[in-house]
Amino acid sequence: MRRSTHLVFRARLTGFHVAAATGAVATLALLAAGAAQPASADTTAATVTLTGGSLSISAPANAGNLGTRANTVASGTISGSLGQVQVLDARSPVAGSGWVASVISSAFTPPTGPAIAASAVGYTAGSITKVGTAVYTANDPGDLTGVSPAVTATAITGDNSATWNPTISVLVPGGMAAGVYSATITHSVV
Repeated sequence: MRRSTHLVFRARLTGFHVAAATGAVATLALLAAGAAQPASADTTAATVTLTGGSLSISAPANAGNLGTRANTVASGTISGSLGQVQVLDARSPVAGSGWVASVISSAFTPPTGPAIAASAVGYTAGSITKVGTAVYTANDPGDLTGVSPAVTATAITGDNSATWNPTISVLVPGGMAAGVYSATITHSVV
């Protein structure tokens, strides 16, 4: 008789474990389904602010020698690469806006003697590497006496950039004195 009591007790214990395990599975299923909520909850709203950046242009500080030509009685052209010019537009501009990158040159002056006028200096933008949505136009001014559009961006949507490596051409009049002629080329963007 003792043996059967023991078996009955085991049967009851086994039944208890099965019931407990089934209840735990049911509880886990309710938690996973989101049915069980915490006793208390509180939410906090948070924001971050991103302000518009700026419109900027960069160009090489020193292009070095654009080229050499033997002096002759006739005029001739010296051309060379200025180096990378880049416009960065992080203003978050509205759709349809634009910018104009401009250039101006001083005269090319030697240590002594007459200078080569800025009207003899030309600018060719060449290929333009584009980032963002905009229409870029190379204006290629042939006279840098005054501030002249070099590259124009129109139909902008959002941030954008343009990079180019312009060629500077200097028409050297015939009969100029031999020497090194220097000028300053200035870029701006609005």
